[in-house]
Amino acid sequence: MKINILSLFPDMFTGPMNQSIIGKAQEKGLVDIEVTDFRQFANNKHGHVDDYPFGGGAGMLLQVGPIYRALEAIDPHLVSEDLSQRPASRVILMDPAGQRFNQAKAEELAREDQLIFICGHYEGYDERIRNYVTDEISIGDFVLTGGELGAMTVIDATVRLLDEAVGNNESVEVESFSTGLLEYPQYTRPRSFMGMEVPDVLVSGDHQKIADWKGKEAIRRTYLRRPDLLAQADLSDQEKQWLLEVQTENPK
Repeated sequence: MKINILSLFPDMFTGPMNQSIIGKAQEKGLVDIEVTDFRQFANNKHGHVDDYPFGGGAGMLLQVGPIYRALEAIDPHLVSEDLSQRPASRVILMDPAGQRFNQAKAEELAREDQLIFICGHYEGYDERIRNYVTDEISIGDFVLTGGELGAMTVIDATVRLLDEAVGNNESVEVESFSTGLLEYPQYTRPRSFMGMEVPDVLVSGDHQKIADWKGKEAIRRTYLRRPDLLAQADLSDQEKQWLLEVQTENPK
């Protein structure tokens, strides 16, 4: 995967994009991340990439020109007027008004060959920038000072899904949200700590009972913490039975 990031503050990505799983993914050649300061594409001697909005209003808007030229430098076809000539690359605008990011979106993006992120840092965008965008993404209903932290979040959630990025692919498959449910509780040694015990079933050696316990506890945790997810989950007959049992055991 190739990831291009357009930002006015490229140094913000130096640490996060070179550590932990993302750093290892780059070392393995699974992903190539390049950050570009699009201020270099300003067409004035002061390097200004923002201006006052037409019609008045608070703050400054990111101009379309620098973004256009930055995208053109990555691949001229990205800004082709003939939409059929534009490559399959996903051009992602980080915007509080965008689609809410979730695990399903991360899985979708992980199947792409190239992702391009545009990180704004002002009051907003010149609307014409959206003509060159394929996705508008928000990481939540709040406003940050810029799109950099949001882009890092999306990149982290996406890159870790690439084959071989995480040592144990099974751990990715059973994580919270990947199955539509929250993940079941997990324990490690010691078996007893300050009077808190590991459930006996987990050390029983009975693989079927352990699997059933994990399945039911995933239902329980989701029911207690994120019941909204259950409304969207495609539950099996067994999971529906566990849900009935959990509702009886945990009346609200």
